[in-house]
Amino acid sequence: MSQKPQTLFDKIWDSHVVKRQEGHPDVVFIDRHFIHEVTSPQAFNGLRQRGIPVFNPQRTTAVPDHNVPTKDQLLPIKDALSRHQVDTLRKNCADFGIELYDLGHPYQGIVHIIGPELGLTLPGMTIVCGDSHTSTHGAFGNISFGIGTSEVEMVLSAQCIMQYKPKKMLIEINGQLGKGVLSKDIILYIIAKISAGGATGYFVEYAGDTIRNLSMEARMTICNMSIEMGARGGMIAPDETTFNYIKGRKFAPQGEEWEKQLAYWKTLKTDEGAEYDTVLRFNAEDIEPMITYGTNPGMGIKVTDRIPTLAELKDIAEQTSFKKSLEYMGLEAGAQLLGKPVDYVFIGSCTNARIEDLRLVADFVKGKRKADNVEVWIIPGSNQVATQAKAEGLDKIFAEAGFELRDPGCSACLGMNEDKVPAGKYCVSTSNRNFEGRQGPQSRTFLASPLTAAVAAVTGKVTDIREFV
Repeated sequence: MSQKPQTLFDKIWDSHVVKRQEGHPDVVFIDRHFIHEVTSPQAFNGLRQRGIPVFNPQRTTAVPDHNVPTKDQLLPIKDALSRHQVDTLRKNCADFGIELYDLGHPYQGIVHIIGPELGLTLPGMTIVCGDSHTSTHGAFGNISFGIGTSEVEMVLSAQCIMQYKPKKMLIEINGQLGKGVLSKDIILYIIAKISAGGATGYFVEYAGDTIRNLSMEARMTICNMSIEMGARGGMIAPDETTFNYIKGRKFAPQGEEWEKQLAYWKTLKTDEGAEYDTVLRFNAEDIEPMITYGTNPGMGIKVTDRIPTLAELKDIAEQTSFKKSLEYMGLEAGAQLLGKPVDYVFIGSCTNARIEDLRLVADFVKGKRKADNVEVWIIPGSNQVATQAKAEGLDKIFAEAGFELRDPGCSACLGMNEDKVPAGKYCVSTSNRNFEGRQGPQSRTFLASPLTAAVAAVTGKVTDIREFV
């Protein structure tokens, strides 16, 4: 009797279930556990109180990223709380025998950027981190998701986690993207279509020829923001693009082990006839440069469109939060964002701080200068990205354009370090969240692609990149 066709998600999940019992969550083995300074301290304290070690230190990788400064990074951290959190991570890693890529280490960077670039993130794995954007790693054809502090302790102590199996959603995108449209626009378009809660309870697989034609960096951007539509995570089946990206990286398999793993990775695709709980399809030709106007990532529009009016909202229940959002953002229903002056441009975060993002921005701004009214921060996602950017001369292009290239870290993605957007100021950001106060108390965020951010930096206002390319 032939086996029932399986989705990619089923194949990986089921192969990692250690114990299954009706009416209870599955016990799932975790291949790689990433930790940082924010969500790990309580977990380590729990181990100390129970008098137990980390079950498998070799499967855990640690890096400071959220609290770290992006200027004078090797000097003592000025902010007392941030310094304490980073020092605590150092002590915990030393006490429990965990590899730490500390400030100044060539592999230091944002946790979701260093995993892929070091070859620690591989197809077929289960990967967790006490950080919602762990979904980034799913671009390699694995199951990656964020977990809470108590679950961090669970994985440290047992290398397993208890989870109910999510429902499965397929999002298929076919067709050719228009000029100036990047993967960030794809995911902002999808979230705007289905809402910030439209994939709640699901694990999403992205497919279609539009996805197949994307680079690994672009795929990571899409999987990164799966969480912003409520999904547990996102994934893309591995292919030659994936294998070529991984090959030769620091911790990637080599020699015979590479051939063995490659043979397995090539089996990681959804079987013909496998069923999903929900299937959504979109045409690439319908996607244009996108920008958000509100205080959740689902409040997005094409950059040339206008903000909706109350009467145009599909759900009456949204009206109160819609009005509150516009009040916070200082915007009016029915108005256009095009031409809106901005104060800051932030190019960075685990969504868009890879070398490909920096190259796109540098290519556009070469020979141009930033507008006088805008402050521009370029934050590479890791020391490896920063080193490569300098080797390619991107730092000189940024300097000539008046952009400030800083050290790696989460930076102005969130107000947990020194890189905060001041109250009332508008920032075009390549990060993933535009919640109230996300980039600093009372800051106002427009989420957009690196190209839309770059053109805003040059013009000083929200601009359609297609006017320039």
